[in-house]
Amino acid sequence: MSVQIGDAAPDFSLSGTQSADPVSLDDFRGEKNVLLLFFPLAWTGVCTKEMCGIRDSYSKYDSLDAQVLGISVDSPFALKAWAKEEGLEFPLLSDFNRKAARAYDAIYDQLLGFEGVAKRAAFVVDKEGIVRYAEVLESAADLPDFEAIEQTLSSLS
Repeated sequence: MSVQIGDAAPDFSLSGTQSADPVSLDDFRGEKNVLLLFFPLAWTGVCTKEMCGIRDSYSKYDSLDAQVLGISVDSPFALKAWAKEEGLEFPLLSDFNRKAARAYDAIYDQLLGFEGVAKRAAFVVDKEGIVRYAEVLESAADLPDFEAIEQTLSSLS
């Protein structure tokens, strides 16, 4: 069953690019709204465009009191190298075991011959841990509706 607006957001604890300590959604409860961006694979064209777009407009999300977390099934080592290469300073989290993608129903059975790759998806989670925006895309070539995401985050400020 997919995660819907108004649901309690499933928590997770994932290794990231910025710290040896795992990052949990619950770490931000009461502190910041969170924009979760699931993406299929590092170093691919659309994923690079999406994450670099976030990098280039990060101050906008910061001003909306939102923490951006990018999540993929890539290893933390691959994500760290990609983040360094692209100058991505927000956390990228490795869902290598696919628990978060499954919890958010954001996982392909098969994509490009690979099984269990994260779908491109966006979720806004408010400071109380409630999902306020949910978008799971069937086509990996599509990008989330960032205008709608920003409007949702603005409404939470």
